[in-house]
Amino acid sequence: MAAVTAESGAPSVVTALYVRTKALHLEAERTGFIADMLRGAATRRGYALLLRNLQPAYREIEDGLERHRHNPVLAPLARYRLARAAAIAADLAALTGPDSDDQPSLLLEGEAYARTIAQAAGGDGSRLIAHAYTRYLGDLNGGQIVKRLLEKSLGLGEPELTHYDFSAIAEPAALKAGYRQALELAGAAAPDPDVIIAEGALAFECNIALSIAVQRSLANEAAAS
Repeated sequence: MAAVTAESGAPSVVTALYVRTKALHLEAERTGFIADMLRGAATRRGYALLLRNLQPAYREIEDGLERHRHNPVLAPLARYRLARAAAIAADLAALTGPDSDDQPSLLLEGEAYARTIAQAAGGDGSRLIAHAYTRYLGDLNGGQIVKRLLEKSLGLGEPELTHYDFSAIAEPAALKAGYRQALELAGAAAPDPDVIIAEGALAFECNIALSIAVQRSLANEAAAS
């Protein structure tokens, strides 16, 4: 039996996304730079490279939601101005220095991820629900664990970790619950939930490809030095 939302009785898109992407989520945690990060083996440069390649993805989500803010499907999500692209920009400046000549590169996989989201923002934009689920709900859940790992393994502090700091928006538990409900409302109003579920799998595949690319780029840099 499909899970349902408490309010509408409609199938839960959040639950369906979770079920569809569970295996991909596990793969993402065991693959590439993300695996290194979760076992405490990340480097400061590697983390900066990952952020540099996630920034365009967040920008496309945020720009897409802003364009669709009057769309009744996406309006519940668009009301949340989470501004993670700007937070990542601040983190990158703290990690590398704003005037450094050795800035992280935008990889092909980072470009492809952003392009995938830009395509998802086309039409009625409902596929953005999958990317908002993957990135923002992920930041509000597992991202908080990642934050603590980076504090411990790399000695990062508040200036480098604003990506995971939502305190200026709302109390974290309330924000997580509210954003999950917004995802549910958006998913229940979407014309084709199956398209959103498929997009969720694609989002995780993009994340896995990027994680592998970051790890490979770092290995190539080490071999060349």
